[in-house]
Amino acid sequence: MKLSIHKLEEHVGAVVEGVDVTAPIAPETIRRLRIALPQHGVLLFRGQAIDDDQLVALTRAFGRLERTMVHDPIGHGGPVGVISNVDEHGKIIPRDDARILYTIGNTLWHSDGSFKRVPLRGSLLAAKVVPPEGGETEFAGLCAAYAALPTSKKSALEGLTAEHSLAHSRALIAPDLMSDAFLRETAPARQPLVRTISETGHKALLVGSYASHILELPLEEGKALLEELLSWCTQARFLYRHAWQTNDLLVYDNRCCLHRGRPWDRGRYKRILHRTTLAGEDAA
Repeated sequence: MKLSIHKLEEHVGAVVEGVDVTAPIAPETIRRLRIALPQHGVLLFRGQAIDDDQLVALTRAFGRLERTMVHDPIGHGGPVGVISNVDEHGKIIPRDDARILYTIGNTLWHSDGSFKRVPLRGSLLAAKVVPPEGGETEFAGLCAAYAALPTSKKSALEGLTAEHSLAHSRALIAPDLMSDAFLRETAPARQPLVRTISETGHKALLVGSYASHILELPLEEGKALLEELLSWCTQARFLYRHAWQTNDLLVYDNRCCLHRGRPWDRGRYKRILHRTTLAGEDAA
């Protein structure tokens, strides 16, 4: 079966067929997939029973792997992060447990790793166990959202810088979720509000729950602008909602889209996703 790539929504998302990601992939196929990723923002591969070693190998085919943070409870410095409501004994973790509260932060719109000095370029997310209802993941196309802004608004945004912080995002869920060591590992970073995608030349907004304020504007004015832009980017016309099936694999470009997890009955149904990430373009 030949490689085929078809849009899922007008502005974000495409389904890929004709590729077995659990086996070595031909260089020409990888080249086409790497070109398609920033064009579509999200690539969906169905029916891929991929293990962690294969997931790491596929990640390296797309670019440089970035390991999880040492104090991050989903990865502890390893190459794969486990986003789950299940403990090491296979039991569902109570909703008020700090581990669950931390991962509930993923239900806020965000771009993985925008709080890092060099933001993550992409992520790969493999579904191991999914609930029978709820727990979808939504994606918002940032390039289309920027392109649809009035010209005057685009001009007003040029040169603005936002501070991004993991602590800011998690504090929106509950206080004191992060250890002092984890806070030191994730110092705030400053990011341009508008960035250019190197492969396509398209511009994209960099907003989301990690962005706390804009350095060049008064505090409340900057916060209001960030909220306005987030609302703009997450309009229905820019969205793709992914309803998970077991063995789905999503590869997404963090520069081109925001995402968030949707609620499900965490106390009743298990949900286990394994994630790897791609280092940013300027990472040493």
